[in-house]
Amino acid sequence: MSATLLIVHHTPSPHLQEMFEAVLAGATDPEIEGVRVVRKPALSVTPTDVLEADGYVLGTPANLGYMSGALKHAFDTFYYPCLDTTRGRPFGLYLHGNEGTEGAERGVDAITTGLGWVKSAAHVAVSGKPTKADIQSCWELGGTLAAQLMEI
Repeated sequence: MSATLLIVHHTPSPHLQEMFEAVLAGATDPEIEGVRVVRKPALSVTPTDVLEADGYVLGTPANLGYMSGALKHAFDTFYYPCLDTTRGRPFGLYLHGNEGTEGAERGVDAITTGLGWVKSAAHVAVSGKPTKADIQSCWELGGTLAAQLMEI
């Protein structure tokens, strides 16, 4: 039996694409075994996708002080169908903004707290062009969440 890590992302910019690819590379590192990684754009994720996963990585731009409308739509789609069933599952978050990410982080934290998800790695919040250290942090985020699921 293998565990599933679901990456729910909204990736409208080159910076977010670079961050997403680093998260994916970390999650699919050859040293991680027995974890299936599923990628879903935020606008197409379903409650079934979320219910079938054992952990989550969320990726979003920080737009006007909040998460993207696409990620908010994803939460609106699966929140109630998944509310009781997914409690205690691990999650991580990466986000990119041009002028601060605090509001987007607060919004995601509020919703994931309501879901009862467990923050299992530090959020990766990047403003401006991602540095090599930022990309490494994204790789580590994906790797950390996937490695935690190896134990399931």
